[in-house]
Amino acid sequence: MTTQTTKPSIDKSQIRNAATVIALRDRATEPKVLMGQRGAKAVFMPNKFVFPGGAVDLEDADIPLARPIADPCRSRLLEDAGGDLVNAIAAAAVRELWEETGLILGQPGQWDNPPADWAGFAATGHIPDASALTFVFRAITPPGRPRRFDARFFVVDADEAVMTDLDDFSAACDELSLLQWIPLEEARSFDLPFITEVVLAEVQQRAADPGPPASVPFFANNAENREFKRLRGLVELKGRAD
Repeated sequence: MTTQTTKPSIDKSQIRNAATVIALRDRATEPKVLMGQRGAKAVFMPNKFVFPGGAVDLEDADIPLARPIADPCRSRLLEDAGGDLVNAIAAAAVRELWEETGLILGQPGQWDNPPADWAGFAATGHIPDASALTFVFRAITPPGRPRRFDARFFVVDADEAVMTDLDDFSAACDELSLLQWIPLEEARSFDLPFITEVVLAEVQQRAADPGPPASVPFFANNAENREFKRLRGLVELKGRAD
């Protein structure tokens, strides 16, 4: 008698934490945003133009950061998060930008025994730096989609924070094609996911302002009913403590 083993099934409804980077250049004059196109065979958002980003890996929580995300962004990331995920999300943002574009958010430095997904980054002689990431948006993928993410969107001033040539994408993986700096006012004319259009509109309104927003929009699609919230950080957390 042959005994068959059953492989564990993947719960497609599971919501994974994710980080997305909205890199801007020429911000004070003619702002441009970095975007690329997902492949036609991609399970999630095929053919769409998107920002660099992706799911948080288990190893991201323990990645050393040269500098962390500061308040009020840090405390806003802690709201409705189910635990302290700040380091993991920040590291994922840096890693995804590196993997999908070849651009480096980091400071010169060496670190030993990096995880496999970080080996290429570590080999460049940099330690990831999250201090330039400004938390501006959060959204959970609605139910019924093939993949669901709890995505945090970060703006970064590429001219100030990126350590490498902004036009050199030679180190990028093949996750995104047609990587390009698109004038911010033209980006919404591309084939975009709905949530990307919403985030772009938010970013466009305050492109010239490098500081954190007064509050962070949060589309919390935890159930069948959509819920819209505002993450306010220290003010909100203090109110709960009182």
